Amino acid sequence: MPSPRYLTKSRFKLALDCPTKLYYTRKEEYKNKSDSDSFLEALAQGGFQVEELARMDYPDGIAIIGDDYNYDLLAEKTRKLLEQENITIFEPAFLVDNLFVRVDILVKKGNNIKLIEVKAKSIRSVDHQSFIKSNGKLGGGWDLYLYDIAFQKYVIQCCYPEWDISSYLKLADKDAVTTVDGLHQCFKVISNSDLRTGIEKKEGLTKADLGNPILFDINVDEEIDLILNQNPVDDTRSFQETVEHFRVHYREDSKLFTEIGPHCKGCEFITENHSNGFKSGFHECWQEQLQISKERIDQPKVYDVWYNPAKQAIEEGRYFMDELTENDIDIRPAAGKLSRSERQWLQVEKHQEQDDSPYFDIDNLREELGSWKYPLNFIDFETTAVAIPFVAGMHPYEQLAFQFSHHTVYEDGTVEHFSEYLNTEIGAFPNFDFIRALKNSLSQNDGSIFRYHNHENTIVNVVYNQLLTSDEPDKQELLDFIETISHNTGKNAKIWCGDRDMIDLQKTVVNYYYDPVTGGSNSIKAILPAVLHSSEFLQKKYQQPIANLNLTSRNFTDDHVFLKFENGKPVSPYKALPSVFDGWDNEQLEKVSESLTEIKDGGAALFAYQKLQFKDVPRIERKAIRESLLRYCELDTLAMVMIYEYFREKCKKELNIPN
Repeated sequence: MPSPRYLTKSRFKLALDCPTKLYYTRKEEYKNKSDSDSFLEALAQGGFQVEELARMDYPDGIAIIGDDYNYDLLAEKTRKLLEQENITIFEPAFLVDNLFVRVDILVKKGNNIKLIEVKAKSIRSVDHQSFIKSNGKLGGGWDLYLYDIAFQKYVIQCCYPEWDISSYLKLADKDAVTTVDGLHQCFKVISNSDLRTGIEKKEGLTKADLGNPILFDINVDEEIDLILNQNPVDDTRSFQETVEHFRVHYREDSKLFTEIGPHCKGCEFITENHSNGFKSGFHECWQEQLQISKERIDQPKVYDVWYNPAKQAIEEGRYFMDELTENDIDIRPAAGKLSRSERQWLQVEKHQEQDDSPYFDIDNLREELGSWKYPLNFIDFETTAVAIPFVAGMHPYEQLAFQFSHHTVYEDGTVEHFSEYLNTEIGAFPNFDFIRALKNSLSQNDGSIFRYHNHENTIVNVVYNQLLTSDEPDKQELLDFIETISHNTGKNAKIWCGDRDMIDLQKTVVNYYYDPVTGGSNSIKAILPAVLHSSEFLQKKYQQPIANLNLTSRNFTDDHVFLKFENGKPVSPYKALPSVFDGWDNEQLEKVSESLTEIKDGGAALFAYQKLQFKDVPRIERKAIRESLLRYCELDTLAMVMIYEYFREKCKKELNIPN
């Protein structure tokens, strides 16, 4: 007899995103790409730690542990505990009519129930009024979290209709300040915990040890009532009808129809290699609706165009990039550079013409390079921002800068890994030492400074504001330096733009260069392989060991070769690096970090830094992680150098100037 099929809250949320996904979930033949990322996402944001921190408010709470997939047993354990008049339960389970939920925290006082959903997201407590917008809809990207709570309340109410349930979100408070050092380190991620969170709390830890609270509860009864009574995401069904619709189809294992469209981008159930033994739910949907081959489905889509400008085309039944016309893009030129629309059409046109050659606006690129002052300075930062800060005095998700790399390129082509900084001291606040080291490094010359995208400018603005409220003896000197190399962000009351304001190399890429190999992406992890693929100059240079190059390195040996080939194609130098977080591929870590809402940069280094904040990491492992961090960050700035060298070589070639 087949086991019952339960509509859990995770499956309910999946169905809200795309009802068809219900059919593919929890089936061995359909691989869910997001499954392996869930642990890393929670680790990166401190999600598991936040859950355990939240539980500290209820020292008498009882956790339902073990038997994760024995839903009947979990529900029975919960039912017995709920026979008590007053009790707090962590992860209680409720099962009724093939509907199953587990609640983060449930507080029972007679028939008065407090349902608490804990999230490692943050909000300013002083500013929050409601998640309901003026038009009566849910806003701010909170709708999925609120529907999660609504589903929990619905199932619980079915089990206990006599209960009076109040619903809460417990979140990190951006206005709160940590008052104890090492709070994050009180909640260690381990692999052998009985709890789902996988957290080992510091022995003997009490609520009094935690200092001032950094989490707070938001009552969301009004929002949950709106969902249960009006179901704002679907005006064709009530909330109860929506639940029943999903429950029946999941129980009977019947596929729901969802029209294909932009929401298909990023589908978890896509298997790109059709021979690896897994079925692709994505391909099945497209084949069923369009009656086309898998090979056709693999062609670039309309939504793959940079910034997705042609949404109307999909509404008209044109799904592929080769079906677009200039009218879909609304091309509007810009003076002195590629406009966004010109770049979008360039991507479409090159695909339609099967032209895989890179494009250069060579005249404007040459003019841009000519405005730069030697020696050129390329910098990259590694930072972290977690819900539970590492040191006292910090807000949840406040940025902490722990590493940078600095490459210098001289006019004769010499490349020097000029300096680096890494602070992995446990419980340290490195930001001010970080900015001092950066000042010392960049003050050695007056050449142009380069970053890749916005992160570095954002971080120095964060440090600027931290300095304003500090009593550092060289405070004004550091503030003046930051003003010299940056411009203020919108969050800073003072306005400035420094004489050496960091030049965004990504803007240079976007304004003057496009390579079809990138698929429209402008991330450095996409641009570097593209330039290595196209440039014979770079291929010839970086296939040689460091000892043969006009280049210095602080972390790679003289016999190291940055560029290798597989099957006749250059391999990204990042692929040759050992992972900085044991057991996980660096590219996977980067992908996970880029998908997070609270964390915009960091990736592999972020995970490694967090691990190094725990005292019991063995010395030999700590040393290996430090060395990996240094190599990884050095490669980030060398990648910028390679992109510059490609552009410089291209401009020389167009002028017939020998290298």
